[in-house]
Amino acid sequence: MKKLTIFLTLLGLVAITAAVAWSGVGSVVHAVMRIGLGGFLLMVCCQLVVNGVLGLAWHAALPEIGYLRLLGARMVRDAAATCLPFSQLGGIVIGIRATCSGHGLHGRGARQIDWPEAASANLVDITTEVMGQVAFVLLGVAFLVAHQRSSPFVVPVIIGAVFLMLGTAGFIWTQRHGGSIFRKFGGMFTRSLASQWHDSMLSGADTLQERMEAIWSRPGRICLSAAYHLLGWLGSAGMLWMTANMLGAPLNLPNAVAIEGVTCAVMSLGFLVPGSLGVQEGAYMALGHAFGIDSSVSLGLSLLRRGRELAIGIPVLLLWQVMEMRGLRQPVIKKTADVSYGPAPTVVKDS
Repeated sequence: MKKLTIFLTLLGLVAITAAVAWSGVGSVVHAVMRIGLGGFLLMVCCQLVVNGVLGLAWHAALPEIGYLRLLGARMVRDAAATCLPFSQLGGIVIGIRATCSGHGLHGRGARQIDWPEAASANLVDITTEVMGQVAFVLLGVAFLVAHQRSSPFVVPVIIGAVFLMLGTAGFIWTQRHGGSIFRKFGGMFTRSLASQWHDSMLSGADTLQERMEAIWSRPGRICLSAAYHLLGWLGSAGMLWMTANMLGAPLNLPNAVAIEGVTCAVMSLGFLVPGSLGVQEGAYMALGHAFGIDSSVSLGLSLLRRGRELAIGIPVLLLWQVMEMRGLRQPVIKKTADVSYGPAPTVVKDS
């Protein structure tokens, strides 16, 4: 798996380099620099607003966990998926770790979260995000058909959306019934492990399933979370529309929804590629051509999006690492203090 990730990363970098060379380095640089520092900072601020909406989406499904904790974990998960050489699966693992952390933006007095609760929280958030994404992709296809009925993207994207809906339905079913399946067959796979690991995994699976059932027993909150995610996807289309107009591209809001929606569908198919390197650029260029946008401007839109993600993601990851190191040091400091300042000796006075 590691070799495949490295290969796909290198392949994506080669694809981006080829796209820049084909569009013309000077034209791409001119398109990117046209937005200016003020425009780029405006993009970053808009992305932070969208991140706040995504935090609301997660908190809508799990109100028992603090909003700031979920917002921080969500930003760490996204930053790991976009800034580090990991696939989306690697970002999920780091997101679970960030959710478990008992320190950070959510305050020192916040309760600890064990891994079954953190895993269930992340899985449900990803599921409701995909539910909102399916609606967004279908809306994008509708706008694409209204603009250009003979577009070659329509049929493949619709087929991809159908598979995405089927996959989401299967994912939901697995979350609601996967624990019982693991309890039936998990013993065969964990029998060769140490007894404490065997018991821990089985009890963890039971806890995870209980968490899942508790979350999915509130369909109203699940629907509200998906609606917030749809609002977040529409916000990303709004940022594309705003950026394209800053670069002088003739793009209205429905066309921006079409480009962003179809691009999301294409990037979902290439989820194994770290950061969707090359996949995002190819989708932007192909769809931009369908809407009369020059290839250098389309590529500039993709590179500006990556720059926006790096401008947010790198500080988030650095801050998270600082908090992780601080959290790991606290038990050591406490243990040292307990050893240095143990109970005072009892003094027996002479009578």
